[in-house]
Amino acid sequence: MNSLSYNPARDFTPAVAASAAGRRILVVDDSRVQRKILVSQIARSGYRVAEAGSAEEALATCRTDPPDLVISDWMMPGMSGLDFCKALRAMNADAYVYFILLTSKSETAEVAMGLDVGADDFLTKPVSGDELRARIAAGERILRVERELKDKNRLLTSALDELQGLYDSINRDLLEARKLQQSLVRERFRSFPGADVALLLRPSGHVGGDLVGVFQINENRIGVFSIDVSGHGITSALMTARLAGFLSGTTPEQNLALVQAGDGYGARAPDELASLLNRIVLRELQTETYFTLAYADIDLVSGRTAIVQAGHPHPAVLRAGGGVEFVGSGGYPIGLIEGATYQTAEITLNPGDRLFLMSDGITELPDASGAELGQEGLRAMMGDIRDCTGQGFLDALMQRLDTLSEGDFADDVSGALIEFSGGAAG
Repeated sequence: MNSLSYNPARDFTPAVAASAAGRRILVVDDSRVQRKILVSQIARSGYRVAEAGSAEEALATCRTDPPDLVISDWMMPGMSGLDFCKALRAMNADAYVYFILLTSKSETAEVAMGLDVGADDFLTKPVSGDELRARIAAGERILRVERELKDKNRLLTSALDELQGLYDSINRDLLEARKLQQSLVRERFRSFPGADVALLLRPSGHVGGDLVGVFQINENRIGVFSIDVSGHGITSALMTARLAGFLSGTTPEQNLALVQAGDGYGARAPDELASLLNRIVLRELQTETYFTLAYADIDLVSGRTAIVQAGHPHPAVLRAGGGVEFVGSGGYPIGLIEGATYQTAEITLNPGDRLFLMSDGITELPDASGAELGQEGLRAMMGDIRDCTGQGFLDALMQRLDTLSEGDFADDVSGALIEFSGGAAG
């Protein structure tokens, strides 16, 4: 039998008692005398102590009331301390149990075996009181760190759950915002006497800053626009909603492109519309957001088309014969420079010609190597799909853009395709 020497006055101090308060230690040994010595020594340091005469009994105790720390003899009848440690680790308890093996073994291989099955520390017989207290104190530090980490992880998990809830709420709102923004382009295809118009709008995120649309000026003229608001996300989307009201086809009295003409409506010249929008954005909206615009006023009888290009990519004309021309006179974005002036460019569409207004999400789309599509790439792409018409043309274009970018669109993609046939009633 091994004995332990101790000094009660030295072992049981207020500081030690405060540190030990609440900790529960389980002593496991088949020797009743050895257990009593260990239990007495540990209890005088302020710990709550339980004891078990076998590993089987100790394992049952751990299942119902897990201790904070176990001191177990290695060599016991039946289940050894090593097997007990292995079984305890297999229980996957909620809280970590610090395990000290009490043994007469000192060989490196034996120690390694104990560490492999999950033992944290060893006490070699005969055990001194000072060493016992030191090993328990080391276990205390490990358990304290483990509990602190668990508490912090619990707080972190709670915070992450709260953030996930907020994210889910925001995501739901953005999905609804996407539906609302898509509803700004209610009809993706409209047929007029003399022309068909197909619209494309694909934001890179939930919501985007692109907008396309068409409205009827009178029975012989239509207005078609393509807008790209700076930036991405909610701010840009809100701006597109405001601009949709400025160019609405359902409320012509609010459409800035239209002017009263007798009992009907006429239209401002495209350059005048751009100047008016520029003044409104800078003086009334008071926002740092600006946008680019391509707007076409199309005569459905003659094919005469007046275009303003304000910082937007040059509109493309796919002629009936298959050639592609880029038109427009450039110009500053709207809402960027006070007093900016704009120019109207004129072209004539012939039956079978197609006019394509597009955002820079198409012309500046990079391929896998980072090279942008550009005008020449778009020219070739439009030539390849010239046999497609209407929405089929836009679908074929998106398929090729998807292939080019490998499905990674960093910018919104939008466009308006006007297929001119002429023959509107005069």
